[in-house]
Amino acid sequence: MSEPGLRERKKQRMFQVLSDVAIELFVEKGFDAVSVAEVAAAAEVSKPTLFRYFPAKEDLVLHRVADHEGEAARVVAQGPTPLAALRRHFLAGLERCDPVTGLNDDPGVLAFHTLLYGTPALVARLHTHLERSEAALGQALGGDLDARLAAGQIIAVQRVLALENWRRIAAGERVAAVRGDAVAAAERAFGVLAAGLPGIA
Repeated sequence: MSEPGLRERKKQRMFQVLSDVAIELFVEKGFDAVSVAEVAAAAEVSKPTLFRYFPAKEDLVLHRVADHEGEAARVVAQGPTPLAALRRHFLAGLERCDPVTGLNDDPGVLAFHTLLYGTPALVARLHTHLERSEAALGQALGGDLDARLAAGQIIAVQRVLALENWRRIAAGERVAAVRGDAVAAAERAFGVLAAGLPGIA
């Protein structure tokens, strides 16, 4: 029984190693300046092995945020209402400086976000990730048209809030200076969502 668990752990470690090596190279040299072959060589694996783990170059970067893909859908089950749960979860993320909220000034996080938001191919791939998050949330909210419309608005609000936080941090502001505005903006945004989406508020 322990052997499958061990194989899975090894597989997950390989995903992490390949992604970390690739991101380090991309941050240093630029996404477009680094080939998949260079990433494979730096990670000491063959190119076919790398492609078995990551079918596309962009996936090497997006692996770092892939675990957030179904997060909103998981959160809505925590109640008391879907929107209240999502609001609480986002505010808790701001409190702990979760990188996904954009409110994090760690140099490594900043470098990653600069790579992500500054590379058109990665931005396009990120939108695919957001679309899957939206679809999962829509399903969790009921799956009908109203649920899908609500999910689209919620995911968009979270994305814009995080991007605004990151832009201010990237411009040189410290977390302590941004946090109050970030919390106020989140409260205001979720208030607007609650007013416009009474069915899930």
